[in-house]
Amino acid sequence: MSAPRPPHSRPITTTALILAAAAAFLPAWPGAWIAAMETTPPAAAPKPPATRVDDTVDTVHGVRIPDPYRWLEDGGSAEVRAWTEEQNAHTRGLLDARPGRAALRDRLASLMSIGTVAPPAVRGGLYFHMKREGAGQNQPVLYVRKGVDGADRPLVDPNPLSADSTATIDWWYPSRDGRLLAYGISTAGDEKSVLKVRDVETGKDLPDTIPHTRYCSLGWLPDGRGFYYTRYPVPGSVPADQENYNRHVYLHRLGADPAQDAYVFGRERKPDEIIQIDVSPDGRWLTTMSFAGWTKTDMHLRDLSKEGAPFVPVAEGLDAIFVGGVVDGVLYIRTNLEAPRYRLLGASPEAPGRAGWKELIAQSDVVLDDAAVIGKRIFARSMRKATSRIVVYRLDGKPLTEIRLPGPGTVDAVTGEHDGTEAFFGFSSYTMPPSVRRYVIVSGQVTVWDTVKADVDLSGLEVKQTYCFSKDGTRVSMFIVARKGLALDGNAPTLLYGYGGFNVSQTPDFSRPLVAWLERGGVYVETNLRGGGEYGESWHHAGMLDKKQNVFDDFAAAAEWLIKQKYTRPGRLAIYGGSNGGLLVGAALTQRPDLYRAVVCAVPLLDMVRYHNFQIARLWVPEYGSAESPEQFKYLYAYSPYHHVTKGTAYPAVLLTAAESDSRVDPMHARKMAALLQASTSSGEPILLRIETRAGHGIGKPLSKQIDEATDVYGFLAWQLGLETP
Repeated sequence: MSAPRPPHSRPITTTALILAAAAAFLPAWPGAWIAAMETTPPAAAPKPPATRVDDTVDTVHGVRIPDPYRWLEDGGSAEVRAWTEEQNAHTRGLLDARPGRAALRDRLASLMSIGTVAPPAVRGGLYFHMKREGAGQNQPVLYVRKGVDGADRPLVDPNPLSADSTATIDWWYPSRDGRLLAYGISTAGDEKSVLKVRDVETGKDLPDTIPHTRYCSLGWLPDGRGFYYTRYPVPGSVPADQENYNRHVYLHRLGADPAQDAYVFGRERKPDEIIQIDVSPDGRWLTTMSFAGWTKTDMHLRDLSKEGAPFVPVAEGLDAIFVGGVVDGVLYIRTNLEAPRYRLLGASPEAPGRAGWKELIAQSDVVLDDAAVIGKRIFARSMRKATSRIVVYRLDGKPLTEIRLPGPGTVDAVTGEHDGTEAFFGFSSYTMPPSVRRYVIVSGQVTVWDTVKADVDLSGLEVKQTYCFSKDGTRVSMFIVARKGLALDGNAPTLLYGYGGFNVSQTPDFSRPLVAWLERGGVYVETNLRGGGEYGESWHHAGMLDKKQNVFDDFAAAAEWLIKQKYTRPGRLAIYGGSNGGLLVGAALTQRPDLYRAVVCAVPLLDMVRYHNFQIARLWVPEYGSAESPEQFKYLYAYSPYHHVTKGTAYPAVLLTAAESDSRVDPMHARKMAALLQASTSSGEPILLRIETRAGHGIGKPLSKQIDEATDVYGFLAWQLGLETP
């Protein structure tokens, strides 16, 4: 199981049963990559193409709001398409001409060709796992391995499915016996999955095909003859503005017409809730979790052994997250009810209400991210000071052992069979490329099960975790990655990254393109802002709704700390964020343009007065609020970046990126913001817009497009911060 997706988070691979969080990048280094820093600012950029201004004005709760670029919201109009082509051409003309671009792209291509690995789902002696191997694969492939040490066999390879390599595997679920696989394919990054079923032995698909299965949650019946699953409405069956909502649960029997699949659950729920499901390994219990944003869940349970049995409430109407499922006759519930850092409860599925809950793992000083029942043990993945740990417990909650990790880093998942003998987990850090490790439950032995080939020397890097104090005195942590022996002279080109929302945690993880930045002498800083999940639900709540300004204050405090401690100065400080992080850097550049030399604002939310009208954005109203509410409008309008661009302000250089097929954040945000900044800035620094075609929010973007985008982003940053190599 996985949490509903925020606007952007790290890619999620569906694996074995996990009771998951309800939860978007030197002396020992090659000297040729260490460029001399420029001592004079770049020359003013050529003027961008002219943009038409109209006289649209809204009055929202008595406030008059001009919107001169409202016409740029219509991405399907010929005028907007022509304007976008002109903007892309302007951006290409500047970025393609930068010195050293070809060498930078070659280095990024080499680094980004480093593969990917993920821990396997184990079913019936088969090991299903995602992997991308080298430059020859634009998209990860789903492999199956017979036996723990067997040879990998490609099971689903999306690479040949589209001429432009944009077909991708969105999610996948093997049946309990491993004979069948349900999986979702989408193209062009739109994440609009089509469900298919593949025979694992033959590698051929069955006739069953089900559209409208975006972000599908699925549970197989034990006999493999069908599954419960979630799907969205057939277009035309509901009003057009409801097609991205109303996610309901159905039962599909193999070979049956999907149009006749039995409705199971969801019509009585609110349309904007996101429903996840879990089917117990024995097939008796169906658990539903109805998420109202990222702060509340209603959980229900149905006994499938009794025909017509009702859904029984487990948790209903409580201001907390509940996620879990039944394993071997016990309902496991991970929750933050009365425990902002989460705890694990157990209950009888026969009487699952609150009166029967028993605490198995109490809240502690760590944040409990996941709890998975594997091999008759509970594997708890948690976070202390924004780094991962794994502790193994008995089923009654008694701690047994902590698994020793290679160092401070990120464990992305822990997988295995509920009655198996082994567990798997993925691990990486800023200085350690991804690997999958196998833990033998009886002996406690840990070995490397799979890893990527990475011909990089990261020994010259040093990682520090440090803290600053925000405007209101809150202590905020951050990770600093730089070459050992960095001189604190205030002159280091520094890239500051943040997210701060949706309970998403920023933890030490391996970033391929970031290596090129560090090789050139750059410094990277990753912040743990309020709104994230690094310190529990209280930390999340402190950065959402009317408290969103705390996130922006935390980020500014981190920038000021870096300057005060002489890591850098405003002329050598750049900021980077995507999606909700794009909102973050959009607010940063409008609130404190004096602090930054350059801004990369990727797939951003920027018009917070109208954001909820586009794509799936109503799902995020519990996190941000909506301008439809008079009270929520006040704080949204108070920070909305698009509405705080001021004519005549000396804004830093900005690169805004978006994608035409983005089904999460509409590219209208980037278009409108680019036009307004270009018309308003007095600095002469470039305001560039990069709109990707045949791509979405980031999930499923082929490697070739990733390399192109990284070359533009890091080339822009090197240009602005003086790290270009002739």
